[in-house]
Amino acid sequence: MMPTEQKQATAAPEESPPTPRWRRILRWVIAILIGLAGVGYSSWVLEFFLPITSDPTNTFLSQLAEKGAPFRWVFSTGDTVSGSMLLAAGLGGLLLFSRRRYSTIGWIALACFGASTIADAQWPIQPEDPNSPKRYVDTGLFPQLHQIHALTSSLAVFSIYIAMIAFSVAAFKYKRWPILRHTGLWVLIVGSAVTAWMLIADNLPGNYGLGIAQRIQVGAMSLWLIVLAVQIVVAERDSFVKPTAISKPQPPSDG
Repeated sequence: MMPTEQKQATAAPEESPPTPRWRRILRWVIAILIGLAGVGYSSWVLEFFLPITSDPTNTFLSQLAEKGAPFRWVFSTGDTVSGSMLLAAGLGGLLLFSRRRYSTIGWIALACFGASTIADAQWPIQPEDPNSPKRYVDTGLFPQLHQIHALTSSLAVFSIYIAMIAFSVAAFKYKRWPILRHTGLWVLIVGSAVTAWMLIADNLPGNYGLGIAQRIQVGAMSLWLIVLAVQIVVAERDSFVKPTAISKPQPPSDG
C-alpha cells in the first residue's frame, strides 16, 4: 500500500452534518412534553392522599372525575393538561422524525390519545339520577358504558395501545431505540395482560378487583410514556457522540 493510500485509510471517518439547532430543541420539547404528560396522567394517585371515600377495588378512575365528585377539578385538569401535551408531542413527532410506516402510525396514535384524553376529561360520567327509570341493567362497576364517556375512554385506550405497539414494532424493525425494545416492551406486556384481565373478568360474575386492574393498566400507560420520553432524550444524547472507528454513515435517528 502506498503511503498516500495508507494516510487516506487511517483518516478520520467522515461525519454526518450536525443536526440543526431547531431540530434538537424540538426533540427536547417533545421528550419533555411526553414525560410531563406521563406524570400528569398519573394524577389518579392523589386519590390515596385526598379525603376521598371511594373504594379503589370496585370503582373506576372515571368516577373520580364524574360531575359532582369531590376534587373532580384535580383529576379533570390533570387529564386535560396531559392530553394537550400529548397532542402537541404527537404532531411535533410527525414533523421532526423521518416518515417510516410504524413510527408514523405511533405518532398519529399518540396524538389521537391526547385528543381522546382531552375529550375524556371534558365529557365526564353523568351520575345516575335515582328518580329516573332505568333503561339498562346496572353493572355497578361500569356505569360509564352507557354514556358518551364510554366512547372517549375507548378511543383513548385504543389509541395508546396502537401507539405502544407501533413504536415497539418500529424499535425492533428499524433496530433503534433499545429502551423501547426492552423496558418499553415489558411495560406493554404487563399493560396488555391487565387489559385482558379486565375484558375477561367483566363478563364473569363478581368484580374480580377490576378497579385495581384499571389502576395498573393506567399506571402502565403512564410508565410507558415516561419510558418513551427517556428514550428520546437518550437518542438525542447519542446523536452527539463522535464516531471512533471507520463505519458507514448511519441514517438519522427515527422515532
